[in-house]
Amino acid sequence: MDLEREMEVIRRGAVELVTPEELKKKLARARAEGRPLRIKLGMDPTAPDLHLGHTVVLQKLKQFQELGHTAIFLVGDFTGMIGDPTGRIETRPILTREQLMENAETYKRQVFKILDPEKTEIRFNSEWMEAMNAADMIRLCAQYTVARLLERDDFKNRYQNGIPISVHEFLYPFVQGYDSVALRADVELGGSDQIFNLLVGREIQKGYGQEPQAVLTVPLLEGTDGVNKMSKSYGNYVGIDEPPDVIFGKLMAISDTLMLRYYELLSDISLEELQTLKEDIAKGAIHPMDAKMRFAREMAARFHNAGAARAAAEDWKKVHRQGEIPANTESVTLSLAQQVMNLVDGVWLPGILKNLDLVSSTSEGKRTIGQGGVYIADGGDFVKVTKEHLPIVKNRPYTFKVGKKKFKTVVFED
Repeated sequence: MDLEREMEVIRRGAVELVTPEELKKKLARARAEGRPLRIKLGMDPTAPDLHLGHTVVLQKLKQFQELGHTAIFLVGDFTGMIGDPTGRIETRPILTREQLMENAETYKRQVFKILDPEKTEIRFNSEWMEAMNAADMIRLCAQYTVARLLERDDFKNRYQNGIPISVHEFLYPFVQGYDSVALRADVELGGSDQIFNLLVGREIQKGYGQEPQAVLTVPLLEGTDGVNKMSKSYGNYVGIDEPPDVIFGKLMAISDTLMLRYYELLSDISLEELQTLKEDIAKGAIHPMDAKMRFAREMAARFHNAGAARAAAEDWKKVHRQGEIPANTESVTLSLAQQVMNLVDGVWLPGILKNLDLVSSTSEGKRTIGQGGVYIADGGDFVKVTKEHLPIVKNRPYTFKVGKKKFKTVVFED
């Protein structure tokens, strides 16, 4: 893979890269010297379970790994005792060493559902932080100023609003930065909310005579509701340790728009395949439901195995199958030119249902769709219609089912 292509893969789905020029130089030098870059990703084991939101950045680490670079997964057992202040309006409760190590064990097991264990360094930042003495810590803290710390939004807001900031919270970005010194990181990955900590790491490395790491951030993944970031507290998460049928079912319930975002950030398909998929969905060559099933199978297989993913797909189909098409179902043709359409989302279903005499009015059609009473099959099982517009393919038969007894098959022509 040439350098430009490698940069294209690395930047897929990224929010910010500091800086592209530096990273390109690092990659070129690594090629010339035959030395892989050291790519660091740290996570504090403050909770026992990982969900798809956590795996966005793990997927990016995997991409570096597949490009031949060294993946370093850093378990923040020391930083976890401080508690990351990012986005906090109050001091985090301090976890015990026992709680952190118990969670860390589950992290180690779960990350290898994504990363190649043979090509991954697992490190704990207690290795070097617990060996530090008071003089070492003073030298570390001398690398940055209080004024710059207070430029950080969460610290600034808490200070201006009289919300307490514990002194140990100021230490968090210093310790995270020193992790990059200890690991001699060439690149550090993180969520977009981590940009302050990652940039501090660059300054800390300079203070210790090292070349500053490049920084790459990825977006915070929206949960299955498509609104809030994925979180257990919002109930919109997909846990990677959940049973395959649960993973599959949750992903089949997401919106079509969110599905494509998940594809970009989480799927292993290539950039070319992703672009083709988007184009085929837009022009109706692939039904969004088929694309969603492909993605749900991929995720269920990744976190379990291919057999479990197939079984989950079959179980989902059985549950969501809404009956067979009666042999005497009437088949008609409709002219596309006479339908209400838009170029992005396709034909307007309330109008189609009225034209097919499956409802008495477009208002009834809208209401029936909203109540979950409309199903469609286009060569496979019936699936519930959840939107008022449908992308269609010309000359392909679509069978609509309204309620339990109304069926009609339609083919759209020019």
